[in-house]
Amino acid sequence: MNIRAQVSMVFHLDKCIGCHTCSVSCKNIWTDRQGAEYMWWNNVETKPGTGYPVRWEDQEKYKGGWEKKPGNGQLQLKMNGRLGMLGNIFFNPHLPSLDDYYEPWTYEYENLINAPAGDDQPTARPISLVTGHPMEIKRGPNWDDDLSGSEVYAANDPNLDGMSDDERQLMFEVERLVFFYLPRICNHCLNAGCVAACPSGAIYKRGEDGIVLVNQDVCRGWRMCITGCPYKKVYYNWSTGKSEKCILCYPRLETGQAPACFHSCVGRIRYLGVLLYDADRLDEAVGVDDAALVRAQRAIIMDPHDPAVVASAKANGVPDAMIEAAQQSPVYRFVKEWELALPLHPEFRTLPMLFYVPPMLPLQAIANDGRLDVTQDSEEAADYFGTLEKARLPMRYMARLFSAGNEEEVAAVYRKLIAVRVYRRASTIAGEPDADTRKVLAAAGLTADEAQAIFELTAKPTFDERFVVPPLAREVAIESIMDPFTHKTKAGFGFRREAKRGQ
Repeated sequence: MNIRAQVSMVFHLDKCIGCHTCSVSCKNIWTDRQGAEYMWWNNVETKPGTGYPVRWEDQEKYKGGWEKKPGNGQLQLKMNGRLGMLGNIFFNPHLPSLDDYYEPWTYEYENLINAPAGDDQPTARPISLVTGHPMEIKRGPNWDDDLSGSEVYAANDPNLDGMSDDERQLMFEVERLVFFYLPRICNHCLNAGCVAACPSGAIYKRGEDGIVLVNQDVCRGWRMCITGCPYKKVYYNWSTGKSEKCILCYPRLETGQAPACFHSCVGRIRYLGVLLYDADRLDEAVGVDDAALVRAQRAIIMDPHDPAVVASAKANGVPDAMIEAAQQSPVYRFVKEWELALPLHPEFRTLPMLFYVPPMLPLQAIANDGRLDVTQDSEEAADYFGTLEKARLPMRYMARLFSAGNEEEVAAVYRKLIAVRVYRRASTIAGEPDADTRKVLAAAGLTADEAQAIFELTAKPTFDERFVVPPLAREVAIESIMDPFTHKTKAGFGFRREAKRGQ
């Protein structure tokens, strides 16, 4: 057992209102400068939709993430091995183009004041921030907001590929149109494709907290990291010639503050905490079949209260304060204890450390001929979960997003979310759950105490309950993992780039 610490996140999609406050706060702090105008380290997409950049989930086009070799089943980057990377080093055909993002622009505001007198009202034409010339605006980072059912955006969602015409028709009927918001930041993966793809070794994973960073002094702008990241959360700064990405606001974390997008979230959908994981089981977790990927990723997350886990963490130099933060982590409760939060596209095999609680889909209105009270008798309570098959967004779609196609993993989460609502309705109306409500809880694998705890952490959490920010003790961590003579990372600690390459 080789226990490491990872700062991890949960986004509760049922509470996201799509206000983009998170994106604006991140933009104002980190990417409000030349060359970074098109970068959105935090962006909010409408699903179904094509996302940002366009169809980023289509790895047949972008070649991101990992895949198993046909013969021996070992993992390799989907973008090819080192020889293939070398062949494309001066021309990478799998990069998103500026059109896949958008050409950033401003407006010719001076013309509103300095335009000569005339019969027409002066206008402020859009001006490209790249070329400085007038341009026609065709796309933006949140261009598809609320366009559920659009034949341009929703219908071209890669997660709809393979669905039948009947399924598509049902999804896009006017009476059944539905959408939800999907905020995305860097997942700070355990098996990060960007780290493995970087030819110059500029991208590394901090050993003390798992945050993935780009060393700007080492980066040579090869942009293989952009291809290697299947989530397309690494960006190229056309002004500096360097790659940049979300740094999880580590300067804020190191001073005990939540990241900017977390702190500013209006819907309070974001949770941050520490997970302890067994690094010895990483190969096992990424090597299983697609249907077992979610279970395998949960399996490497260890109980922070287990004395053996604590002892191994301390042996690896994890500070006591970090272990205490892991024991209070809301992320652990959502991901491991309650099994409510799921990784985004686990089939990319990067082991993302950002998890999502799926949104409740519009399904209650079609339950039992429109009657919402499902606690009349045991049959109706059992039939309530059957409405998942009639949800406006099918389980097949949600499974392609959050469980590599394993519909039962997603359905199990929805059964728990439905059971919590049934429990809270019964508790509010009757004062306590009745026999049928207890049957619904049992069918979902929950107790009344667990349902109440889920409700408390979802609907009424305090700031300190949502964000358990550990004291990162950066200066202590550096001393513990750096060789004082060579000033390089000790191989025993493991997860920084230099140690992985044996330098």
